[in-house]
Amino acid sequence: MENQRLSAGHLAAFVTILIWGTTYISTKILLVDFTSIEILLYRFIVGYLTLLVVYPHWIKTKGFNEELLYVFAGLCGVTLFFLLENIALTYTFASNVGVIVSIAPFFTAVLAHFSLEGEKLRLRYFVGFVIAILGIVLIIFNGSFLLKLNPVGDLLAVFASIVWAVYSVLMRKISKLGYHTVGSTRKVFFYGLLLMIPALFVLDFNLDVARFATTPNLLNLLFLGLAASALCFVSWNWAVGVLGAVKTSLYIYIVPVITIVASSLILHEKITWIAMIGAALTLVGLFISDGTKLGLKRKLFKQADRETPKSQIEV
Repeated sequence: MENQRLSAGHLAAFVTILIWGTTYISTKILLVDFTSIEILLYRFIVGYLTLLVVYPHWIKTKGFNEELLYVFAGLCGVTLFFLLENIALTYTFASNVGVIVSIAPFFTAVLAHFSLEGEKLRLRYFVGFVIAILGIVLIIFNGSFLLKLNPVGDLLAVFASIVWAVYSVLMRKISKLGYHTVGSTRKVFFYGLLLMIPALFVLDFNLDVARFATTPNLLNLLFLGLAASALCFVSWNWAVGVLGAVKTSLYIYIVPVITIVASSLILHEKITWIAMIGAALTLVGLFISDGTKLGLKRKLFKQADRETPKSQIEV
């Protein structure tokens, strides 16, 4: 039963990342008619209303500290992360953002080491992190010098990955509280939308409804709201509760591959050889951080040895 639950957790994380890997493309398309804050607000309103229909119950926490976890989860996972990510997309390629945000597992591992039980940092995390950083440097160099892009977008993507790591750790703590996953996700959305209000007065925001009349805009907003927000946040938060913050976040290594391929096919973005080397180094670093497939197999064999009765081993 436990193995089936773990398998379901891995599947949920994979499907989530598969969808999230293409969200950069939808956001990039919407940025033609919408500002970053407008996309953020509309997608999470759609997501919140969807979850409200699915689970129309408000979660009552047991105290101020529990409620504060939801507040900070909404701030980090909704408001700050996506605002930083969307603004980054206005300065750099969608493929750049997809690759850079993929370093989130490293920051998650570091934060989890100091704030969560059962996960200790090993040498491979630091080795993988250094290799991934080298890849990111190549990506930023490519944008700053060859393509004449503003490196601000790449740096904002790095900050977004740090914020997402904080969110992952917070959701791991929230999952241990035992509340309904859909209800918890909707509560996070609520605080994320609430904390987004001040940004509406500072950033460029208007209520021009005519933009929703075009089919591409409507479909992309629905995709971001229904699939990428409502569905994926629930599946991701559930996976974090099953697998843990660190193991779940490692699935982010798939994002660069999905994003680069999708941005090349849909947006016709040019992927230079420097960007490809940078992406490859980032992926290699993430694989090393994960312990490589060999390390995972060893863990599985050790687990099987512990679970197999001695009577079945003896001949």
